[in-house]
Amino acid sequence: MQSRIMVDFPRFKTRPVKVRDLVIGGDNPVVVQTMCTEHTENVSGVVDQIISLHKEGAELVRVTVPSLKDANHVIEIKKQLKKKYQDVPLVADIHHFGSNIAIKTASVVDKIRINPGLFVFKKPTGRTAEYSKTEIDQELEEIEKSLLPVLKVCKEHGTALRVGVNHGSLSERLKVMCGDTPEGMVESAIEYLKVCERNDFRELVISLKASTVKVMIAANRLMVKRMKEEKMNYPLHLGVTEAGAGQYGRVKGVVGIGTLLAEGIGDTIRVSLSEDPINELSVCYDLLQSLGLRRTKMELIGCPTCGRTRYDLPPMLAKVEGEMGHLKNLSVAVMGCIVNGPGEMNDADYGMMGQGLKTVAIFRGKELVKSNVAQDMAVQALKELIMSDGKWIER
Repeated sequence: MQSRIMVDFPRFKTRPVKVRDLVIGGDNPVVVQTMCTEHTENVSGVVDQIISLHKEGAELVRVTVPSLKDANHVIEIKKQLKKKYQDVPLVADIHHFGSNIAIKTASVVDKIRINPGLFVFKKPTGRTAEYSKTEIDQELEEIEKSLLPVLKVCKEHGTALRVGVNHGSLSERLKVMCGDTPEGMVESAIEYLKVCERNDFRELVISLKASTVKVMIAANRLMVKRMKEEKMNYPLHLGVTEAGAGQYGRVKGVVGIGTLLAEGIGDTIRVSLSEDPINELSVCYDLLQSLGLRRTKMELIGCPTCGRTRYDLPPMLAKVEGEMGHLKNLSVAVMGCIVNGPGEMNDADYGMMGQGLKTVAIFRGKELVKSNVAQDMAVQALKELIMSDGKWIER
């Protein structure tokens, strides 16, 4: 097979963090995750949804735990999962007033997520005056006091912790100190990380999410810069929160997450959509494949076509994907004509290129194998070539 020029994105090297059988960070593949939308008290419904999500490719699933009562439900969810299916890695999402809930769930789940802006909740007062050093120290002491028992349980049970900062829920103190900015988001995370480090806990993942793509990108870039300054290297969870639904929601998620991944930033991702969460997973995997970070299906190179194309390319492309998409170790090109076809399909293992009216040529790499193949026989000819090379795998 022909040689290829490979372009690698230098990745910010983070420390590996275990989440049961998964490892986030280090040299490990970027982990794909999502979140349940079923109400936590509907234990059987949550269990069924987790199973469906896991079968579809969710490697880590988050469940909301807004109350102590729901902490009991999560315990039962874990039990039923093991009994009915398998022990899927679970994250408990802890909301405000979260210390007691976090303590209870940390002994059961594989990872907990806390939001620094809400974990030690203080009702906003509309304050604009600067905080004194005494006031700042008092709040930091309160954070440490609330976090310490959580860290203790996490240590005892090998539970990881995500410090998940949301742009929309920064504490009033940090808004006064830093403004409603990426700087404020980063400072919020750093405060919690320093508490964890002082208490010898480093099984940490960080997220800095915003519904505005530029804010999310800026916050994560700044977080990496600050971590380097602080001699930290914790894995980053990427996502554009509240991205919406449909094409626009997907575009927002892909632009934000993809920009950072292309810069070597990011160890686990979620494309948040206002839809069934199962729809998020294919977007995640396609995004990772497009950047060469994971390969889960055939790499398909498709010409957009123009007036030079003399065969029915769009249905041909769909047919190739439908019949060969499972060949994840191969790349296949479907090109329109001889003008751009040869150069654009150079990196493909196999391909076809339009020749005359409703005919194509079949290629193995740059080698022309068959000419003037009728379009209705093209996919079969391509399949036979792959089979003859011993590269075909049945589904």
